[in-house]
Parts: sequence; structure tokens; C-alpha cells
Amino acid sequence: MSAGTSEQKLQLVRGRIRAFPDFPSPGVCFRDITPLLKDPAAFCAAIDLMEDHLRKTYSQIDVIAGLDSRGFLFGPTLAQRLGIGFVLIRKKGKLPGATESVSYSLEYGKAELEIQADAVDPKQKVVIIDDLIATGGSLWAACTLLKKLNAEILECLVLIELKTLEGAKKVTPFKLCSLLQYD
Repeated sequence: MSAGTSEQKLQLVRGRIRAFPDFPSPGVCFRDITPLLKDPAAFCAAIDLMEDHLRKTYSQIDVIAGLDSRGFLFGPTLAQRLGIGFVLIRKKGKLPGATESVSYSLEYGKAELEIQADAVDPKQKVVIIDDLIATGGSLWAACTLLKKLNAEILECLVLIELKTLEGAKKVTPFKLCSLLQYD
């Protein structure tokens, strides 16, 4: 773990999130994680905070499942630190072999996510990770996929939560943990 208190690490991470008002459309404030990814100390602080939370909260985690595509940025590093495996939840058509898929609604249409049918064993304890929760559709789809595989979902872990969009309600009854919250 890097030096500094949890609050110092959180402030470092928050300081590397850039806001783009009216992107991709008027009224939307896009939260950009690119500066965080460019700063090794800030990225390490984000992983430290996630790792610390998971170690304090759960005695056993079997696997981290990351959402396409930004969950892939945080998930493997976190899984490596915890000494556990990482599995992919991808957009439809991107995984070989037998898969399970689920369709979910977007603001303007539908999308599909899928997971390999043998990605997790029944009853494995899984944490789902992504960079951000907005309306909660993709995390809901990930939870649905993992339930199809009979996994035990411990929680959904995200870097950023956009509170006004109430995505946490969409993933109920599953627990949501977010490092940063914005209105």
C-alpha cells in the first residue's frame, strides 16, 4: 500500500477526476478518470482504498468480476493484490465458448452483456467492479449474469457513483460501495 491516510488517498483520487459539463450531451456532467490513470500515485491510491475496503469487509472473496471495459482497468490489479482470480463481463459477441447473456435498457436503447458459462463456480463469492455507476443498468445486468451462474454476489464496487441517477436502487438487493459520490 502507498503512504498516506485513507482520507489523503481519497483526496488524491478525487483530485484526479476531471469534470466535463455538457458531455456527451447538454445537462450531463461526464466524470473522466483519464487523469487518474495517468498518475501512478493516484491510481495506486484508488486500488489501495478498494483493497482496504474489501479486506475489512469480507473474510473470503473468491473472484473479482470486471465490467467491459473500465472495470478491466481496476479489477485485475485488485484481484492480483488479493491473490484471487479475475473474470470478464463483456459486451455481447466478445467472448469465445459457451456464454450466458442478458439484455438491459439504456437511456436510448438496449445493450447486452455476457459472461463465459464456466467463469465462476456455483456459490463462489464474487465482487463486481466497474469505474462508475450512473443509472445502474450495466451493474444490474452483471448481477443477473452472475446469479445465473449461481455465484454469491458480495457487492458491487465502483470508483464513482452519480447519486442523482439513483443507480444503487437498480442493483438492490445487492450491496453497492462507491469511493466517490457526485450529485
